[in-house]
Formats: sequence, structure tokens, C-alpha cells
Amino acid sequence: MASSYSPTHISAASFSNSTMSTKTPPPGLCIRAAAKVPRVPKELHFNHDGSATKKMQAGVDMVADLVGVTLGPKGRNVVLQNKYGTPKIVNDGVTVLKQIELEDPLENVGAKLVRQAGARTNDLAGDGSTTSVVLAQGLIAEGLKVISAGLNPIQISRGIKKTAEALVTELKLMSKAVEDCELADVAAVSAGNDYEVGNMIAQALLKVGKQGVVTIEEGKATETTLEIVEGMQFDRGYLSEFFVTDRRKRTVEFQDCKILLVDKNIVYPRELFKVLDDAVQKKYPVLIIAEGIEQGALAPVIKNKLRGALKAVAIKAPAFGERKSHYLDDIATLTG
Repeated sequence: MASSYSPTHISAASFSNSTMSTKTPPPGLCIRAAAKVPRVPKELHFNHDGSATKKMQAGVDMVADLVGVTLGPKGRNVVLQNKYGTPKIVNDGVTVLKQIELEDPLENVGAKLVRQAGARTNDLAGDGSTTSVVLAQGLIAEGLKVISAGLNPIQISRGIKKTAEALVTELKLMSKAVEDCELADVAAVSAGNDYEVGNMIAQALLKVGKQGVVTIEEGKATETTLEIVEGMQFDRGYLSEFFVTDRRKRTVEFQDCKILLVDKNIVYPRELFKVLDDAVQKKYPVLIIAEGIEQGALAPVIKNKLRGALKAVAIKAPAFGERKSHYLDDIATLTG
């Protein structure tokens, strides 16, 4: 199957209706009435005849069979049909997992179970989601066989855990560190066997070191490019002119500041009081990076800055959605 190609930009960084009385309420009393939200009835499934288990296993198999084809250096592609837009060709297990939703509710439960296993592995290790899904499929299939034969599920679970511990010990003894010359091959496999991208990622890793961060983004140019950034940078400006420390250059510059990372919108001033009070008491500058800050929450920061009691600046977090969360994780990693 032909694979799609788009230019890539690689950057690296070194581091109830409710009833309400019609009486006039006393002054200062606020009464709120809210309609009751109707509860959605739950569908219950009993496994007396084993049918529920079979359906969940069918969901597991559907997901694992689809994701499993992407496994390894000879993994094949999967075509994803978007509801809006053009189909997408991928060979990345994580991407495929995120797109799977089955119509049958019980089969979908099985699909969610293996999707959760793959996502957890990816969160912990950064890779290996497809392997986790294939292993989960095998463990579930063999586990159900021995349960049907009369074995106790608790004992089976304990046995799996003991076996896993022994296997991890052996795998650590068998493993070897990746040599610099092998980085391009490993990266190319993760990039869909694109050795141009793989070589650039290897260059970036060699440049920034093991503690560095390499980010791959869809580029705007016609060619794949590599950019080495000393430190970390992203396109975001201060949320108020009052934060400026250098009027001539219209910039904010701090040395040895502390960073507050908030993966949500800050609405109330009290959400910042503890941090700001500590910064005032200990006299250190603070950089606030948040999804957004409402004017009411921003006002006390500006007020204390203008009084000279606080050195601070607030900026909006880079990117949106999942990418924004990844950006904040990178910033946290780089700054300790």
C-alpha cells in the first residue's frame, strides 16, 4: 500500500425540575433553581451463559487484529476514514487505537480495555502500545480458556504477575544499549520507515543528548528541516503590557525565575494566591504559563507587579488540546 508523505519540521531542545417559592426572598439572599438532569438508564449484562465475555473478547480481538498489523519493522499500514476530510494512512498503533469505536456496547467495552492498556504503556514508556495490545489479546484468550477449565481467576492473576516479574528480569539481562549508529534505524521505523526523517531525528538526539527533547511537527515548507534550539522557545507573548521589564525593547526578562504550569483556564484570583504570596515573601520572579487567565484572576498579579511587591509575568500556554498538554510536560521536564 502506498504511504502518504508530507514535509516535516523537526525541532530539538537541549534540555428537576425544581420548584421555587414565589415569596420575595430576604435582602442579600440568592436563590437558584436548577432543572434536574434526567438520569440515563444503565444497560445491565449478566454473564450466566458466558455471552458477555464472548462479546467483550470479540471486541478485544477486533482491536488487536487491526492494531497488530502495524507491529515491528515490517508492520503494514492502516487506512483511517475521517468523518470529515480525507482518509489517513498510518502505521502507528497509538493513532489507530484512538480512532476505534465499536457499535456493540459489550464489544466496545473489550475494545476500551485493550485501548487503555496500550495508552498506559505509551504514557509510561513513550512507545510499545501495539505490543501491549497484542500481549493483552493473548493473555485474555489463554486466561479465558483456563477459567473455563475451572481454574480460579485470582490465582491466574497472581500467576501472570509473578511471570511478568520474572520476564522483566530476564529481558533486562538480555537488553543492550542502543549505539549511536543504530539511532537512525530505530527512529526510521517509528517514522513509518522514512529514513530521511530517521536520520534527522538521530542527528537531533546526538546533538541534544539523552536529556534533550526532540519534537516532530508538520512543517510549512516543501522540505523536511531540522532546527536545533538552545533552551526552549515557543511563540507566545505576555498577557499584559504591564509585565514589561525593559520598556525600550518591550520585553520581560527574569533570571532564575520559578515557573507555574497550569493545564486549565485560571478563573478566580484565589487560584493564584498561594503561589503569589510565596513569591512575594521569598522575593523570586514567577512565570505563569496557563491555558488561559481571566481578567479577574490576572488583576491582582498586575497590581502587585506595579506596586513593586512582585516580579511576575503571565503567558498563554502554547498549542491546543493534546499538543498543549505535551508542551507543558516538555517544559516541566526541561525545567525540573
